[in-house]
Amino acid sequence: MWDFFLYCSDESFLNGKSIMKLQFELEYQLNCSPKVLFPRISTPEGLAEWFADEVTVEGDIFSFIWNKTALKAKLVNLRENRLARFEWSGREKERNAGYFEFRINVEELTGDVALIITDFAEPEEKEDSIYLWDTEVQKLKSILGSS
Repeated sequence: MWDFFLYCSDESFLNGKSIMKLQFELEYQLNCSPKVLFPRISTPEGLAEWFADEVTVEGDIFSFIWNKTALKAKLVNLRENRLARFEWSGREKERNAGYFEFRINVEELTGDVALIITDFAEPEEKEDSIYLWDTEVQKLKSILGSS
């Protein structure tokens, strides 16, 4: 399930031009418990398994490294077995509309577990962003034995 929202912030400028971002949510069904999933979305070790090539942390600042390029984000909200929200730092914040979030949802009646990802993308990059998340979550599913 995909939900999309238009996001534009006064802070979202690049080369003097306002950047319109679409907020979107992606929901992925996973066959695991929240206790198994939560460390994969909230710890450097867990995130390095599927999300980035390498992840380090100093205090509450995470460095995500992809192809030798590091981006920093602050862990701003953490609820055990439920949620991890990261706010981009510096220039990354301007380019990426602020934050990305991993939320664990457990269906009350069935106990089914879903990972809900909130992110932002420019309208012309939305499909590429969704494809990237689909690819990364497929790695996560494989690690969890949830393919």
